[in-house]
Amino acid sequence: MNRNTVTAALALAALGLSACNDHGDRMVNSRICADFSTASSAQPGVAPVAAADAASPVDECVRRWAYSLAGSPDHADIVANAVVAACGAALTRWSQASLAQPQDSAGASAGAISLTTGEPTNAVAERSAFAHGRALLYVVEARAGRCAPPPVTNGVPTGT
Repeated sequence: MNRNTVTAALALAALGLSACNDHGDRMVNSRICADFSTASSAQPGVAPVAAADAASPVDECVRRWAYSLAGSPDHADIVANAVVAACGAALTRWSQASLAQPQDSAGASAGAISLTTGEPTNAVAERSAFAHGRALLYVVEARAGRCAPPPVTNGVPTGT
């Protein structure tokens, strides 16, 4: 009876280990991880964003850098700050493009209130908050799924 219990336990353990999708030293959870092998690394289960979306280049840059830097032992918030810094050029282009757009007659950005915090804000601050929030999400996502980073070219994630 004891021998059958041990055999059953070992069979269960083997079954559990075989269910893991082991990629070398990284376990990949395909339901969480972005797929960087395709032209677009759209989130699993999320429809691809239209190319006309001005936030897309920032989001793509942030995702790729977050996955690349997620292996750092630093706190996720510190890594997210580094990710936003790495994507500073894309964030600046997005903010500059919005500043070039005409404001409505009431001056839409004057006296704007954040829908998230209720604090006074402006478009540039909201874009920065967006980038930081997404960076934090992607760092935690990459760590939780033990996701593989995107390919790198000359020390920079490909596609940024």
